Amino acid sequence: MKVASVVVDVPAMQTDRLFDYLIPTEWIDFIQPGMRVIVPFGPRKVQGFVMEIRDTTEVEKLKKIHTVLDLVPVLNKELLQVGEWLTDKTLCFMISALQVMLPAAMRAKYEKEIKLISKEAFEVLDPSIKLLFGSSDRLGWEEIENKNLFKSIQKELQAGLLEVVYKVKDRANKKTVRHIQPILSANDLDDLSKGLPPQAIKQKEILSYFLEHPKSVEIKELITNLNCTEASIKTLIKKGVLKQINVEAYRDPFEHHHFEKTTALPLTEEQSKVISPILDSIEDVLHKVFLLYGVTGSGKTEVYLQSIDAVLNQGKEAIVLVPEISLTPQMVKRFKGRFGSKVAVLHSGLGTGEKYDEWRRIHRKEVKLVVGARSAVFAPFENLGIIIIDEEHETSYKQEENPRYHAKDVAIFRGQYHNCPVVLGSATPTLESFARASKEVYSLLTLKERVKKQSMPAVEIVDMREELRNGNRSMFSTSLFEKLTNRLERKEQSVLLLNRRGYSSFVMCRDCGFVMNCPHCDISLTYHRTNHSLKCHYCAYELAMPSKCPECDSQHIRFFGTGTQKVEEELTKILPEARVIRMDVDTTSRKGAHERLLNDFGDGRADILLGTQMIAKGLDFPRVTLVGVLTADTMLHLPDFRASEKTFQLLTQVSGRAGRHELPGEVVVQTYTPEHYSVQLASKHDYDTFYQNEMMIRKLHSYPPFYFMALLTISHPEITKVVDVAEKITAFLRNSLSDQTIILGPVASPIPRINNRYRYQCMIKYKQEPDLTSILKQILTRYQREISQQSLNLSFDLNPYILM
Repeated sequence: MKVASVVVDVPAMQTDRLFDYLIPTEWIDFIQPGMRVIVPFGPRKVQGFVMEIRDTTEVEKLKKIHTVLDLVPVLNKELLQVGEWLTDKTLCFMISALQVMLPAAMRAKYEKEIKLISKEAFEVLDPSIKLLFGSSDRLGWEEIENKNLFKSIQKELQAGLLEVVYKVKDRANKKTVRHIQPILSANDLDDLSKGLPPQAIKQKEILSYFLEHPKSVEIKELITNLNCTEASIKTLIKKGVLKQINVEAYRDPFEHHHFEKTTALPLTEEQSKVISPILDSIEDVLHKVFLLYGVTGSGKTEVYLQSIDAVLNQGKEAIVLVPEISLTPQMVKRFKGRFGSKVAVLHSGLGTGEKYDEWRRIHRKEVKLVVGARSAVFAPFENLGIIIIDEEHETSYKQEENPRYHAKDVAIFRGQYHNCPVVLGSATPTLESFARASKEVYSLLTLKERVKKQSMPAVEIVDMREELRNGNRSMFSTSLFEKLTNRLERKEQSVLLLNRRGYSSFVMCRDCGFVMNCPHCDISLTYHRTNHSLKCHYCAYELAMPSKCPECDSQHIRFFGTGTQKVEEELTKILPEARVIRMDVDTTSRKGAHERLLNDFGDGRADILLGTQMIAKGLDFPRVTLVGVLTADTMLHLPDFRASEKTFQLLTQVSGRAGRHELPGEVVVQTYTPEHYSVQLASKHDYDTFYQNEMMIRKLHSYPPFYFMALLTISHPEITKVVDVAEKITAFLRNSLSDQTIILGPVASPIPRINNRYRYQCMIKYKQEPDLTSILKQILTRYQREISQQSLNLSFDLNPYILM
């Protein structure tokens, strides 16, 4: 008897454990951990993951596994361990931890087929399986089930002769292209060609083409090569000479790109110094975490590329994480240029099908390097040699819904498993990382100079209060306006950063002070000029802009605050000759828009690039000599202990976009709080002093890195229920946790209502609390009934990055 322990796809407290199922005799040597199966669960059948195979069970009456969904495990042994660790670390359900590691296409409904890898493979197949294929190159899954051929098929799969194809029922279907292949033998084709009438010139050409190339060919290619029409091909298909088949093709998001091959650049003295401990760690198969702290433009990417080269030369694999979509077009160019087709790319700009295809290339060991955003940290490699996290301070590495993991933690866990180095790179590392490096938990590597010894750009801080006093009511200070004009005259480019999309931040009546708020959330609506509407950026509620105040009927209803659309409009008024590209969520939501806009700017088709924080990082354009930050205070006054740190990082990063090549750069920072230390120190590019300052404040107020933090958010449609549950949970925590632990709250969240649900929160700050996870699990168990009825929602974030 063989028993499979399965995690079922029923995300609830009482089902968050392993269930034992009997493996039917015909599948005993076939089912392996990491495969997905369908199992009977109560009255229905559900999907699940096989976690382990055992010979014994304590369950008296076992149900049998109903169907197998995979022929080879989709999660390897290591990723199953990552799943168990994630469940414990983030307090999520085991099923959520396993599913987050797979592409979305594999979580949809699909049908499966077995496909021949090639014509040559058919020749060496087991005769019994050959019979099933007949003249087709595919086999339906039902056929294998009915004839119980799992083991034989698995053997051929392992030999690389067959493959499993998921036909996803939604958009993520396999991409196929139409091919034509001959049905008749070469002799028959020759005879037929000779017997055709003289006017059938094109048909003869097609037949002689297939005499020389007996394999299938894409229709497009055939038409181009022979300059024929589809009609001639169709005639030969009707005559039973040729047949059309659909051949699967990978969706390559970069098929229309030409990547110029690049070679390793000579390293500077500093770069050689920092790369040598990384190369030693690769050579000695040692796990170490390196913090590569290098100013903007100091050549961190070249250090990454040469470290990866050393790993690939050992026959191992590498993962490079970059923050969200903003870094990929230029990053992909660098990696594809250096490593060619060995690179797979995973990021949010790809379609479901493209992501699935890239994941399969990794799973099939067709690539050795993955470049991607957060989820690429789960790439199914089995022989990792290095993991690199670029811009490690970025908050987008933290997932804000279950499982609430941080990519850095997953990378370090995988690095320990594979005994390989993890490199965290940044010009402005998080305080937590820098503190760990100071205590030698991480190894600190420093690049203090830009590659060609260029100086850092000169930064000017403009006090906008002074501008107002001097009668300048524009959103551009006199200095910034002069410098923009100057750049236009010199045919140089400028980058303007404003951390807010939309036209204005809120709409208010000047007579009665009424502000247009979202009816479902306690937050003001943002005005979007393009469709003259008001939108909620939390629940997506939208309504048309009113012409008068709904409260007092006054006509004086006006916009307050500034968004990217408004700045764009203002720019066209004051600098009509300037060509402006605006980049924010609204202009980059369409597929490929991001890359197209950046390419236009890079090719000099615009003078000014205006955008939100997506333009602050990783961009490298030789003609950019001016960077303007319109309001440096946007994030400074948020109710978040990291507000100063995020402001310093953003200002330093965006300043680093100027003067990266031969032309010197300038930066203008407009602010209403010019005296704030994060603004002052960012203007001097002085991270070390900022770190000392900020650490004193963090220590004084018991914040990370001196304390760990956990944030509990409780939400419910009724406010009395939220307050009641929040108070009970807080009282329980005070009784259960140690006296050294600080518990703040319960209080209403900074946004007290989202989507008609009231929100309260409670914060825990602790140094050592070994039982915290089990105490939080007790809370979940206590309220599981109300949670399963979906009226109550409890979310625990053990390392919060967003406190709103």
